[in-house]
Amino acid sequence: MILAFDTSTQWMGIAIFDSASILFEKIWKTQLRHTVELIPALKKAMQESGGDFSSLKAVAVAIGPGSFTSLRIGLAAAKGLNLSLGIPVIGVPSLDITAYGQPQVEELMICVLKAGRGRFAAQEFYYEGGWHAKGDIFTTTVKELESRLSTRTILRGEINQEERKILERRWRNALVANPAENIRRPAHLAEIAWSRLVNNNTDDIQLLEPIYINTAGLQISEKIKESI
Repeated sequence: MILAFDTSTQWMGIAIFDSASILFEKIWKTQLRHTVELIPALKKAMQESGGDFSSLKAVAVAIGPGSFTSLRIGLAAAKGLNLSLGIPVIGVPSLDITAYGQPQVEELMICVLKAGRGRFAAQEFYYEGGWHAKGDIFTTTVKELESRLSTRTILRGEINQEERKILERRWRNALVANPAENIRRPAHLAEIAWSRLVNNNTDDIQLLEPIYINTAGLQISEKIKESI
């Protein structure tokens, strides 16, 4: 089994995958209580899936962008399981998780998540046998994002009702997903990580660090760049 968890933002998620079935999946909105909620939630997930930590083959963790503190909490938990169980860790960018599993279309897709202070972290994706990132992650406001929609573009991610209204003013170009499609699913994180695990594409725990952003732009750790 592989245990996957995402603490990138207030929307947290846990999934357990055994290569054939999703044995457990939970997504919930925390009130910035990642430290308090994560470890008990991981223990409960293992109990409800009918397994135990000793049966795990790997740990998958979302590495951001996202909240500085919440990403650190998630990575610390992943490193703790690596040290205690001797199993590999696989870090997956959070926007890749949003893009994964979306239906095939010809249009460009932009995935977003909350970056704080009214800004998004965003990245473009294109489809070619699966969704692939195009260019660097960037930060933007909802109005800035609306203004760049010069062609038909699919929008996925943490978009609330007010932001949806602004984006849909570009109704010919903005294809905003419904709320269910906007959820960043830990089950998708688990599937991405499993495909990497079977190809022996795991991360060096000493090099793995979160992708951080600030409201002025994106900051990527040099260690992350070296490990990609």
